[in-house]
Amino acid sequence: MRRFTILGAILWACAVVSAAVLAGCTDYYPPHMRPMSSKMRALMAEKGMTPSQPILIRLFKSEAELEVWKQKDDGHYYLLKTYSICKYSGGLGPKQKQGDLQAPEGFYVVDRKRLNPKSHYHLSFNIGYPNAFDRSLNRTGANLMVHGECKSRGCYAMTDPVIEEIYALVAEAFAGGQEKFQVHAFPFRMTTANLAAQTSSKWFDFWVNLKEGYDYFEATRLEPPIAVCGKHYVFNAAFPGGNYPDPRRACPRYQKLPMIAFKPKREQRTVAQSSLAEPLGKDIKLRVGEAAPVYSVMTLGPATPDPEVQGKVKAGDKDKVAQRGAYQN
Repeated sequence: MRRFTILGAILWACAVVSAAVLAGCTDYYPPHMRPMSSKMRALMAEKGMTPSQPILIRLFKSEAELEVWKQKDDGHYYLLKTYSICKYSGGLGPKQKQGDLQAPEGFYVVDRKRLNPKSHYHLSFNIGYPNAFDRSLNRTGANLMVHGECKSRGCYAMTDPVIEEIYALVAEAFAGGQEKFQVHAFPFRMTTANLAAQTSSKWFDFWVNLKEGYDYFEATRLEPPIAVCGKHYVFNAAFPGGNYPDPRRACPRYQKLPMIAFKPKREQRTVAQSSLAEPLGKDIKLRVGEAAPVYSVMTLGPATPDPEVQGKVKAGDKDKVAQRGAYQN
């Protein structure tokens, strides 16, 4: 009888332990191997997305937001989720040199090799600074990341729970066949109104250049084709012979390719906040207007800001944005 009592106690204890393990089994995975949450899968299903579809990430310093976009079967990108950036290093403006503690701005590409599952900041991925544009200006520095925790030395810190979720999204996209994804890092949402407020900044011309790529994505919801020549970015351009130009030399003659505007379906914007980070920015509403195909060497034109925002822009400032936004050969 005693033997059966002991055996029963052992079986009961095993059952309790098994139930506990099954209930929280994901906690036993290394952080970089933890599966996508059921909540995220439900959000994707609600938006007509799948985990394996390609992703694109956008960062906005002033609004302290990171957006994750997913490419649907029609080839266009749709917003999946917006996260609060817990902390970024430095102020508005690009990173220039090693040790300036400035978070980068520009257009970057991340492949599998840039993922770091053994990061000192829980998990991270290297955004790819310096890129061809940065190198053309002799900018220095390395290992600029999007990572966990809430402290930064030139990076974008997201907190551990948030970076785990983003890391899982990246892993699923790579598992689905995506080889690399773009990261667009901006000082702020590049509306005409926001840019016009920065005409006195030493970075104004640089930001006008960034706005070209921002406007292309806003209007088309496609990855902007990116090249670098004359020490500035060139978007959606065809070069002679199909060869990329020298980033440090003047741009050869090139032609802007046709751009077909896309009107995305109305989607509910989801803002995700970790328990350790409060939202630091606010939404700026945009309406993407009609855009005719562009063939000449010129900017792609701004997205149309909300009327109540647009009304705050002085006519003179709008002229400055337009005049300084055109890059000619």
